Amino acid sequence: MKKWVSNNKLYLTGAVIGAIAGFVYWQQVGCASGTCMITSKPLNSTVYGALLGALLFGLFKKDQQQIKNGEESHK
Repeated sequence: MKKWVSNNKLYLTGAVIGAIAGFVYWQQVGCASGTCMITSKPLNSTVYGALLGALLFGLFKKDQQQIKNGEESHK
């Protein structure tokens, strides 16, 4: 379990930050009419923010194969 967490630390950080941002967006902007799919409920906004945050932060994760190739080219 610890290895999985350490391997996916960037995704988890992005999910937490995204969830907070999604909740804050719902709280500050929200949807006055209640017909908006994502921002009508705090749970929807939070989950959507967590998903987007994990995907965004995942863009910056280096692949293990790229790390191995990078180390070999420096030798």
